[in-house]
Amino acid sequence: MAKGELSLETGGTAASTPAMRGETVTRLDRGQPTADARPAASETAAVPPAAATPPKGGRKRRVFLVIGLLALGAVGWKGWDWWTHGRFVVSTDDAYVKAETAVVAARTAGTIVATPFADGARVKAGDVLVEIDPVDTRLAVASAEAKIATQTATIARISAQIEAAKAQVAQAEAQVVAARAAADNAEVEFDRASKLLEAAAGTRQRVDATRSARDQTKAAVAAAEAGVAAARGAEAVYEAQKTEAERQAGELAVALDKAQREASFTRVIAPFDGVVGNRAAQVGALVQPGTRLMALVPLDRVHIEANFKETQLARIRPGQPATIEVDALGGATVEGRVIGVSPATGAQFSLLPPENATGNFTKIVQRVPVRIEVSGEAVTRGLLRAGLSVVAEVDVREATKDAAP
Repeated sequence: MAKGELSLETGGTAASTPAMRGETVTRLDRGQPTADARPAASETAAVPPAAATPPKGGRKRRVFLVIGLLALGAVGWKGWDWWTHGRFVVSTDDAYVKAETAVVAARTAGTIVATPFADGARVKAGDVLVEIDPVDTRLAVASAEAKIATQTATIARISAQIEAAKAQVAQAEAQVVAARAAADNAEVEFDRASKLLEAAAGTRQRVDATRSARDQTKAAVAAAEAGVAAARGAEAVYEAQKTEAERQAGELAVALDKAQREASFTRVIAPFDGVVGNRAAQVGALVQPGTRLMALVPLDRVHIEANFKETQLARIRPGQPATIEVDALGGATVEGRVIGVSPATGAQFSLLPPENATGNFTKIVQRVPVRIEVSGEAVTRGLLRAGLSVVAEVDVREATKDAAP
């Protein structure tokens, strides 16, 4: 080959071009012999032909086929889930965690001297939440006790007077007996003197004297009987005074109980296990009966209040299982059970219930609170806090079976 010309190694028919055969073209530098270029041509012949690369259109079709199969599978799975589960479930996101929160208030007046628990503290039933200065109530208790002691002494004095009055009655009755005996003797003496005067054996003076003695003894009998009545009257007065004093003692005993009860109110006790929240009590603050001190939330006895639409209530029954999805727990679920449906819609319990009998009317779907009892670790650990938003789902499968013909 002449110097400066191109040499083509085809390994086949020379009439076909290198592009048509997929072969590699090797350009020889000028001044290089032809024999040196042959090994390079044989090495390039081992490279796979470009025609073996699959076409781009087939790859796209496979991608679209995979996407279509995935979409068809997702639709099928959703359909199967609805047929086996979804059509038996009613749900609402208008649901919240509720608790029987107690507002703890003062029941006696005084100055707060101690508040052992802060917001968020867990307390047990019987723990002292707030202590109020007990000096005033202790003085009231001591005063009531002193009044009772004085009244007890008064009752004892009146009882002694009653005994003395009874003795006076006995004495008066004895005087009546003596006066009657004297009167009988005077009557006999008068009769004897009168008979002696008739027989001319006695004197007029003797008759007059016995008559006077008889009249005096009769008067003495009347006086003795009056003394008996007076003594009995005095005894009755003392008995009445004793009864009055005993009743006053009862009133004083009630006052003592009230004072002791007021004294017990200086220690505000937790009525149940719970967590302290919204604490307003501060040491040194002066409180009056009814002053709000704090709130106590029983986190181990929370429940769910789910406000279902009235169109969802047809198949909801007490006892049906429920699943609660809690947003605050990252979507974790808690098992529950329907325990009751409200007797009225939420609007009926509002401060201003709607009056649909006046003006224009627009129908609005009402919501009815459904109470769901929850249990599980989230409840026992106190993870469900009052007011949290949840999603409530109720499985109405049993109600659907009952409604079937």
